Amino acid sequence: MKKQTVIVFLPAFNEEESIGDVICGIPRDFHPLAEVKVLVIDDGSKDRTVEISRKAGADYIVSFKSNKGLGAAVRAGLQECYSRGADIGVMIDADGEYPARQIPDLLAPIFRGEAEYTMGSRFMGTIKGMKLHRRLGNYCFTLVQSILLRKWIVDGQSGMRAFSRQALQHAEIIHDYNYAQVLSLNLIRKGFRVKEVPIQYRVRSTGESFITFKGYLSSVIPAIWKEIRRPVRKVDIDFKVHMLESNSKMEIAKSNGKSVTIAN
Repeated sequence: MKKQTVIVFLPAFNEEESIGDVICGIPRDFHPLAEVKVLVIDDGSKDRTVEISRKAGADYIVSFKSNKGLGAAVRAGLQECYSRGADIGVMIDADGEYPARQIPDLLAPIFRGEAEYTMGSRFMGTIKGMKLHRRLGNYCFTLVQSILLRKWIVDGQSGMRAFSRQALQHAEIIHDYNYAQVLSLNLIRKGFRVKEVPIQYRVRSTGESFITFKGYLSSVIPAIWKEIRRPVRKVDIDFKVHMLESNSKMEIAKSNGKSVTIAN
């Protein structure tokens, strides 16, 4: 069976303190039929983000001349994964908040043919250190998504996601500030199946997030309204294209001492 190319991309802006450890923690050999590459989208960093990424083993680095915003960086990551031939793209933050070791867990539903779009859910897993106002904000914005989509979502702001090749091709992000809400609204309305996977999350110990409550109100809310009002076409999706076959249950990863398997 043909190997599937998995490209893990990291949007990064001045993340020299954490990005090296994140890249080194990305599992490369968790499945015999998956070939993993790492792509860094450098969003105009002024520190040693690019240098450290290269030393840590990044396969590809794309740099913006100036800071364009998280939405623009994620959009570029999706497009670069597709143009570089990825069968599956995985997004993970460069700040170390999301567990790179759980990337195989994120991919398992796609490999089983259950979804084309997966999200690592902090609220289904564990959260360490998230302040109350951030937690409440996440709940509120996720509830808005669930109402608009008429589909229950637990963690709509997760920074850890995986995309089938068709999802990479058809994903649209209509603004540069952030991506989380509009991306899910876009893909799910187009017919892509989403599945959330529990992850173990901890608040960043280095750097500082540039996403602010004021920014959400001024940028994200209008973008959500724009996205939900514009018409989208359903995509003719190949639901089985990424299924990995095996003669028996195949172990694809080790996460906290527990085997993660793909069932026949």
